[in-house]
Formats: sequence, structure tokens, C-alpha cells
Amino acid sequence: MTDRLFPPLPAACGAFWAGRWHQPDAVLEVTDPENGRVVGRAGDCTAADVDEAVRAVADAVLAGPPWPTWQRREALHRAAAMLGERAPAFADLLSREGCKPIRDARREVQRAIETVRLSAEQADRLEGRTLPFGDTPRGEGRLGWYTREPVGVVAAITPFNDPLNLVAHKVAPALMGGNGVVLKPAEQTPLVALALIELLLDAGVPADRVAVLPGRGATVGAALVAHPRVDLVSFTGGYATGNAIAATAGAKKTMMELGGNGTVVVLPDADVRRAARAVVDGAFGNAGQNCLSVQRVFVAREVADELVELVVQHTTEVVVGSKADERTDVGPLIDEVSAERVASWVDEAVEGGAAVLAGGKRDGTYYWPTVLTSVPADARVLTDEVFGPVVSVEPFDSVDAVVTEINSLEYGLQAGVFGRDLDAALGVAQRLRVGAVMINDTGDFRIDAMPFGGGKRSGVGREGVPFAVEAMTEPKIIAIHRASQPV
Repeated sequence: MTDRLFPPLPAACGAFWAGRWHQPDAVLEVTDPENGRVVGRAGDCTAADVDEAVRAVADAVLAGPPWPTWQRREALHRAAAMLGERAPAFADLLSREGCKPIRDARREVQRAIETVRLSAEQADRLEGRTLPFGDTPRGEGRLGWYTREPVGVVAAITPFNDPLNLVAHKVAPALMGGNGVVLKPAEQTPLVALALIELLLDAGVPADRVAVLPGRGATVGAALVAHPRVDLVSFTGGYATGNAIAATAGAKKTMMELGGNGTVVVLPDADVRRAARAVVDGAFGNAGQNCLSVQRVFVAREVADELVELVVQHTTEVVVGSKADERTDVGPLIDEVSAERVASWVDEAVEGGAAVLAGGKRDGTYYWPTVLTSVPADARVLTDEVFGPVVSVEPFDSVDAVVTEINSLEYGLQAGVFGRDLDAALGVAQRLRVGAVMINDTGDFRIDAMPFGGGKRSGVGREGVPFAVEAMTEPKIIAIHRASQPV
């Protein structure tokens, strides 16, 4: 195991493009949201840096030496193994610069290892098939096939809430597909992304095929999305930014995961204790800063009182504290502005008649896990993505009305349905307009091999390693008209 996380120094780690590390004149000072202490510094790149980086990666992909599939596979397998060896250092860095308590940071590193390993195993996704020329008279005398070829340059723009695994979800599949990648990590959490790029280089990824440019979204992100030599934009973040990317990118392929307002339906015959525990775990992990976070719970009136009592009880048992403490369940939000926003949304709901059953307290960047009921229908804690530790519980009398309500929401990422009668639960699941439904679990669940994404405001396309590799490649046809056949 190496003590070196990234060159040249952890306190001033710069940026990487055109095959070498750079030290831009301006820097981003990365601070721990828990206490404001400086964790390190990264480059604050410019639009000119973006242009140089994209052109270097594009030239490497188009004119550089080929990178055979087996070498891609071996490099990514080595990277997964090396990430396992360096896991403690990565978890420590991830926790210090971001929001996650150390236990959650360790889990994210393990998921990133799996994501890189899964990417290495996707060689079969790059195989094509023969074409059915014999199925039409016009195909007589012809034979052919298609292969899957890289799209070219992938622009990867990642958020702060999963600053390692979401980078891995974009970079590793793009590399396995034979592409070049230019990464713009969240400006709050660039250090672990820089560390991962260094690890990939150590594992044998060609230095001219990757770049990482920390910086401001309005500068680096905008220049990257608009660059004419970028072929695909993969973005995870908010809906407003996704809309701006779509307008700027023009006729480029895009993959965008834009969040949700995670709904859960608890049917009358549900195991209420199981549902209550799952709701609390799903609502408050990473302080609710998760696109799959449970935000709205619709519970059958017959079991509503029992569910609410258990949810409140479990919420009061959640440990809020320092990220370094092994006992901590919930750490800070990413910054005080975010905590203030969450508090203002809760206050707005209370002014409209909502009741606070637990939480409702802010201290700096911390917001305590909060349970609301009687929330007015137009409150933002219901209609928008809270991205904070707030869950609202709403009794219902009609399953049909609940399905209609959920389908009328502007987001459609994932949902959960609890019920012992699997036919009834499946019936609800099949009617919901979301990307995935978990039965007897909340929507706060995914494995990294499944197609991940949603409709409506929740995004465009699907991530998940096998599906990302496919989306980041395109079919190329080769057809032969045999010379012995008449033209």
C-alpha cells in the first residue's frame, strides 16, 4: 500500500490532462463541512484548460495507438485490486472532504471497488453480431456484422454526495468502452476524484486518455459540455443544471440522472415494523443527501398511527455527530447554505400547517433527522427534492388515489412498496411511473449492475455498469458485397 494519494502533494494536488499533472494558477480550497478545516487544495481550472484537455484526449482516442480490449480489462481489474489495498486512505479522504460518516465512507469505497471490477468484466458487451442479410432478397450476395465502437470523448460531471463511486460509475465504463474521459468532479469534493485518477494511471490506464479538471460549474462544466469534440455528456446532479446542460450541449448524446423525491407506499397488510425501520434508514442516510433518499411515505390509514410512532421512535435513536465517530449515523450537510435551505423548507411547511414530530433543528451545517405530518400539498418538502434529512408521512384511504398522486409528481426515479400480499404489492408497482420499484424495501437501494435512472424530471437514459458501457459505445456495421455476385 502506498501512502501517496495523488501528486504532487495532498495539500496542492492540481489537475491532470494531456498526460501530466498541472498546477493551475487559481486553486479550490477544499474544507471539511463539519468544522471548516482545510482538507486540501485542487486546481481551479479555466475554459482554456478544458479546451486543451478535451483536444488532447480526443487526439489520443482518434489518432493514438489502439488500446486493446484485453488491456482495458486488465487495467481495470488491477485498479479494483489497488483500490482495495488503498481503501483505508480513500475512505478517510472521502469522509473528511465530504459529508459521510466514516462507516458510510468505507461502504462507498467497497462499492467503488465493485463498480470498477464490474466494468472490467464487460468485454462481452463490446461484441456485436452478424447481420441478417439473408432475410431479404436485397441482401443476396452480402454478408456482414456490427461491432460496438467507442463514442469518443466522454465528459463526466459528478456530484458531491457519492464523490468516489459516482466517479467510478462514469469513468470506468467509459474506459472499458474504449473512450477517453474528461472528468469534472464536484467543486466541494475533488480530492478523492483526483486520487482515483492517479490510481487508474498507476493501474495502467493510458495517461493521454484521461483528464480530471476540478473547477467551477459555470466555468469548467459549461466549457466541457459545450466543447465540439465532446461526444457524450454523463451528468449526475440537479434538474435545473441538467436542463442547462441539455440546452448547451445541443445534439450530443447525454446520460443524466437528475434526482427524485423518493416515495414509499405502505399497504394495510404490510409488516409495519420492517417498513418503519426501512423508512428511517432510507430517509436519513448521508443526511438525506441522496437521490434515492426516502422523502414521502404514503401509509394506509389502518396502520398509520403504528407506523408514525415507530418512525418517530427510530428517528430519535439516530446518532447525529462527528463523521470520525464510529457510532455516528448522520453527519453534516455539505455546507451551511444547504442546511439553511432545508431548514427554510421545513419552516415553510410548518407555517402551512405541517406538524414536526421529530427533529426540526439546525446547528451550523447539521440538520437533525426530521419527521413531518399534515404537510400542505404545495410545500416544497413534498413537491421538490429536499436533499436533506426530512421525511413526510401521509395517511391514505385509496390505493388508486396514491398511485395517481405519485404518477403526477414531476420526478420518477425509484419507489418502494410494502405489503405481505405480493400480488397487491406487485399491482401497485406495475402502475407506478418510476424507473424502479422495490417491494418490501424502500427505493433507497440499488446494485451497481442494474439499469439505474428514471423518467420525467429524474433524468435521461440509464446508468449501471453494463448499461453504461453499452450507452458509451455505438454499433458500427461492416458489410461485404461478394465480388462474384452481380451488381
